[in-house]
Amino acid sequence: MIILGIDPGFQYAGFSILKKEGQRVFLIEAGFLKMSSTEPLHHRVAKFHDFFHAKILAHTVTDLALETPFLGKNAQNFLKLGYLRGILYLLASQHSLALHEFSPTQVKLAVTGSGGASKEQVAYVVLKLFPRLEQPKKADVTDSLAVSLCGIWQNKNLTAR
Repeated sequence: MIILGIDPGFQYAGFSILKKEGQRVFLIEAGFLKMSSTEPLHHRVAKFHDFFHAKILAHTVTDLALETPFLGKNAQNFLKLGYLRGILYLLASQHSLALHEFSPTQVKLAVTGSGGASKEQVAYVVLKLFPRLEQPKKADVTDSLAVSLCGIWQNKNLTAR
């Protein structure tokens, strides 16, 4: 299993790629896609598609993990996030990927043991699980790692490396 976890966003999209071998989990890659807020929306959507399409091909991804969105203070942002989620659904279909979706509470509970954990608590646990990973510049990276781990752990817990 090679899982791509994504924390989508129009300015920063966090991602992580984990590989499950037997009972162990290995970090293949983690980072973020930075997009300019001055770039037209349709260009950013295309850039998002092309970036993740390339990651899927380069790493022979088998599974895609996403966090279900929640309606925050800005309904317009929630609506626009749907564009990116649509791209991810399309990529999952085109590449025959298993698609896993989790609520924010499910992800926090799986990673920290508390569904009400803060982003900092999630990041702390993720960094403990992957000690070679340096503190990322964006929380989107640790968020994507938490989503990837949730996707791998949905059946049973494994050892992260």
